[in-house]
Amino acid sequence: MRVFKSGQVNVDEENPYWMSFSDILSGLLILFVLASVVLMVELMEAKQELENKQEAFTEELEMLHKAEQVRRTLLHEIADSLRQMGIQVTISENETVLSIPNDILGFDSAAFNIGPKFETTALEIGKVLFKKISLDKSEQYFDTIFIEGHTDSKNFNGMMGKGNWGLSTFRAISLWELWSSSLPEDLQLDNLKNQDGNPLFSVSGYAATRRAVESEATEQDYRANRRIDIRFTIRRPSSEEYESVRNRLEMQ
Repeated sequence: MRVFKSGQVNVDEENPYWMSFSDILSGLLILFVLASVVLMVELMEAKQELENKQEAFTEELEMLHKAEQVRRTLLHEIADSLRQMGIQVTISENETVLSIPNDILGFDSAAFNIGPKFETTALEIGKVLFKKISLDKSEQYFDTIFIEGHTDSKNFNGMMGKGNWGLSTFRAISLWELWSSSLPEDLQLDNLKNQDGNPLFSVSGYAATRRAVESEATEQDYRANRRIDIRFTIRRPSSEEYESVRNRLEMQ
């Protein structure tokens, strides 16, 4: 009688399929864990980036609100100081413009020069502007301060054919040149720079396009429109910053 010796069957050796399947599952598990770790890291980085952008936007918004408050306060301080000196100026309703009436500067119709008897008052305005703007380094909040010239609606054909546009611009230039030539060295307005290091003051002319009195019925109405406005423009976020904000809002 033959005796057959029985032995244990090695499943892994007899069934290599199961060994391969087990290895695949282990590999997939490792890949899943690695993918999960990578995803978590990416989500954490994305969250941190979003938080950083939101923080930057919040800081920019706070800076904008601060600049608007500085502008309002500065305009009223300038106006109050001038009024105490008997120089009657006005502030626009939106608190962005200091208006200097023609009674203070004396622009005759079709003329751009500031008369000698008005120069002292004009210089006092320049001194107050410099002192108030530089006192608290408030120039860092502004982009440009425009000296804006204006005319009445009477048709003017001078200024080498430039008409009221040239006349209004030359009125602004006339005031700026007076300040530049006659203010003390330590009160020179062209020493003031904005945050980018560019000159803070600039000049512009609007002809009769922005009249203080729309319907000019009397000579007083015409005089009211012959004026200089000092417009304070604050620094605002760039288009890139606005675009970044828009993208974040769309992601939410």
